[in-house]
Amino acid sequence: MRSSQQSRALTGDRPRVQWRKSRHSNNGGSCVEMASFDGACLARDSKDPDGPVLAFTPDAWHGLVHDIKHGLLDLPG
Repeated sequence: MRSSQQSRALTGDRPRVQWRKSRHSNNGGSCVEMASFDGACLARDSKDPDGPVLAFTPDAWHGLVHDIKHGLLDLPG
């Protein structure tokens, strides 16, 4: 991710948003859901819908997706 200033965790009351998973999801339980709200891109763990929600600026979200697609965040091994 380009900058920690571009993401934050949401706490307290949560906005009502339409969460969605990738169409590439296989329902195996290790999915990330995404939503948009008030100009932010939100992400959460599909196994824990009441758990933490991360909020990204659109630029940070696109940077994260780019880095994931290009293997830049893959763990060594």
